[in-house]
Amino acid sequence: MTRPSLAWKLYIAAFYIFLFAPLLVVAIFAFNASPFPSPPWKGLTLEWFIGSGETFGKPGVLVDPIWLDSIANSFKVAAPVALLAVAVGTVNAWVLERAEFSGKALLSMMMLWPLVIPGVVLGISILAFFSRVANGLEEWLQTDLDFLRPGLPLVILGQLSFILTISTLIIAARLRKFDRSLEEAAFDLGASRARVLRTITLPFLSPALIGAGLVALLMSFENFNTTLMLVGSEPPLPITMYGQMREGATPAINAVSLLLMLGVGGIASIFALTAKPER
Repeated sequence: MTRPSLAWKLYIAAFYIFLFAPLLVVAIFAFNASPFPSPPWKGLTLEWFIGSGETFGKPGVLVDPIWLDSIANSFKVAAPVALLAVAVGTVNAWVLERAEFSGKALLSMMMLWPLVIPGVVLGISILAFFSRVANGLEEWLQTDLDFLRPGLPLVILGQLSFILTISTLIIAARLRKFDRSLEEAAFDLGASRARVLRTITLPFLSPALIGAGLVALLMSFENFNTTLMLVGSEPPLPITMYGQMREGATPAINAVSLLLMLGVGGIASIFALTAKPER
């Protein structure tokens, strides 16, 4: 095996410095005893995490109702998005990989469009469409349909419109590797379709299902463009961070960013360590 040259080592070092240096700076200044999220360093403190607000005038993110509500709202959006992305993505993958029908290639290509359409355009389109639908239905039914207005339900639909494509691709890639002779052997031995699905197909797909769910969860948490167009009076975490930045950034932003990095990195690491390697 050829040992890497000095140039190769310098390149790798430069790449990882470029990748992680900004994140490291954000993490360090989350503990800065200063009302500003930037140098100079004025001492170590945990006020921006658990502080009561007596020192800097604002409580820490783990006790501030504004931040706690926004984190809860993010979970209220991310959990349904992840569940729906896995459930509907599995059905989509099954249709694309198992069914044969005319126009299948065109539908597969159209499924990719939400990934290349800017999130702002996607959000505005969804908002305009459901606003028109709500106006028509409310006039017809003579009742308010708040779930079709800007708010968490509409944010869920908006995020699902493109996250669903990614989950479908993840599950379809795994399903494409499945040896269908295993199912045929089980059918020959008298197993029902439901039992084959439960004992053979779904266990094989489980890594992809878990992976698709985690990707959907993480993408929901970090989505901003589409969410901004559809959010109502209950902002998720990225929208709250944006609002706080406009009002005047404090190291609380760094603290929230650090918690997000730890959460996202932890989930990704656990999945990477527990995922079963291909045989």
